[in-house]
Amino acid sequence: MAGQGKRIKGKVVTWNDDKGFGFVEPMTGGKQVFVHIKAFQNRQRRPGVGDTVTYRVSTGKGGRTRAVDAVYAGERAIGAGTSKRGSSAKSPPIVIALVFLAFVALSVVAGKLPPAILLTYVVFSLLTYLLYYLDKSAARQGRWRTKESSLHLLALAGGWPGALVAQKTLRHKSRKQPFRFIFWLTVLANIGALVWFHSADGAAFLHEMLGDNARLPFPY
Repeated sequence: MAGQGKRIKGKVVTWNDDKGFGFVEPMTGGKQVFVHIKAFQNRQRRPGVGDTVTYRVSTGKGGRTRAVDAVYAGERAIGAGTSKRGSSAKSPPIVIALVFLAFVALSVVAGKLPPAILLTYVVFSLLTYLLYYLDKSAARQGRWRTKESSLHLLALAGGWPGALVAQKTLRHKSRKQPFRFIFWLTVLANIGALVWFHSADGAAFLHEMLGDNARLPFPY
C-alpha cells in the first residue's frame, strides 16, 4: 500500500542485513516501525543501525504498521510508485565483473591466456553465485549457513565475479565490513595473478601446469 500522511524522520535502531529488514524509531519518540529493504528508494545502499531516514507509514496485511518510501538523510525522495529499476540497471559491481571476464576472454582470443583460465572463472563464478543464493535462502529460513571462509575460497579460486554479481543482485554479504575487506583482498589477488599470467614467467608457469593446452587458441 502507498504511504499515508506526512514524512516522518527517524533512525534505524535494528537491522538484519541477511534477512533484509529491521525497525526504525521516530526521532520524536514513539513506537518502532517495521521496515523492509524494499521500502527504501535507494537500492544501491544498504541500511545500517544508526542511519537517519525519512519515511511514510503504511498499514499492511493484518493491520501491521510498516515504513514505506524510506529515504536516507540528505537524499531527495521521489514520488511514490515511481520505478527505480532503471537507475540500478547498470550497477558498478556488475559492470566490473563483466569487464573483467571480457578482458579474460579477449586475452584468450589473442592467445595471451589458455581457454582453461576463462573456463575456470566462468565455472567458479556460477558456482559461487549459486552458493550465495543458497546461503541467502538459508539465512531467511534459519537453516544451516555456508561458511564465510568457503565463500572466500571460492572467490579466491576465480569465483569473485559471480560473488560480486550475487552481492549486488541478491543483496547478500554486501554490507558486513570484515567480510567485504577479505573479499576485496581475493579480488586484488586474482587481478594480480592475471597480470602475472601475462608475463613471461607467468606464461611459463601456465605452460608447465597445463602442458600443451596452455598454447591452444580460443575454440571458435
